[in-house]
Amino acid sequence: MRLPADSHVHSEFSWDTGGPASAARGTMEASSRRAARIDLPGLFFTEHLDLAENWFSDPEDFDEHEAHLLADDGIVTVPRFDADGYLASIQSCRAAVPSLWIGTGLEVGQPHLHLEAAGRQLDLDRFDRILGSLHTLEFEGRRAEPNTLFRRLPADEVVRRYLAEIPALVAGDEPFGIVTHLDYAVRYWPEEEIGPFDPRAFEREFRAAMQAIAESGRALEMNTRRLWSWMPQWWSEAGGRAISLGSDSHSPATLAHGFPEAIAMVEACGFRPGRNPEDLWTR
Repeated sequence: MRLPADSHVHSEFSWDTGGPASAARGTMEASSRRAARIDLPGLFFTEHLDLAENWFSDPEDFDEHEAHLLADDGIVTVPRFDADGYLASIQSCRAAVPSLWIGTGLEVGQPHLHLEAAGRQLDLDRFDRILGSLHTLEFEGRRAEPNTLFRRLPADEVVRRYLAEIPALVAGDEPFGIVTHLDYAVRYWPEEEIGPFDPRAFEREFRAAMQAIAESGRALEMNTRRLWSWMPQWWSEAGGRAISLGSDSHSPATLAHGFPEAIAMVEACGFRPGRNPEDLWTR
């Protein structure tokens, strides 16, 4: 089996790993070397770019290495992305692991709200791939992630609010080509309290979100952290033409997690790889 490039990988340059000066230092090089060891032909280091100014959270939603980013009033402030340091590290890894194709990238949170501002901070043309992610939702004049909102709203309402914002995410012409982890809210589903997540209860909302993404001409990420057979099936039926495969890895050990199973799943739905490992899969 020929593996594709991992389209969604984080390194020490993503704030939620701890940052370049933390214990995460060296993650980019370690991930690159592990990719070569497992015969992964390429990857994109798609680092977080989050510019929200009114994002609030509960302390329990932040790990110890992130706790300093949360103020006493619950407002989250993340450090500015070190683009120059990131690009220098990319060049170093390309030299150290020449057999591996390494692409540059960003994962922009709420691009429909913040990508214009991001473009004023960074030259977005310097990056090979830009992912668009919905990480936070509006709540009482501020924004919060689903894990925080599950303590404040019924679980089904959180998921429906999440999916209802996807059409706005893709309605504009912001330059991101892939919508990531459409099941992001499900990652925090309170299974212990209310039982396992059943996608059939939200099928209409998932299909509407997928149709909006497809009509925008963007691709949908198959996030291999969770493998759902219905995801590529509904995407195909909604008119989706292209997908990417991404592990959303934040450490070398999770690189390309679930890729063999994901490949079998998307091939069964008619998607085929491009000529190059870094290409999107299409049907």
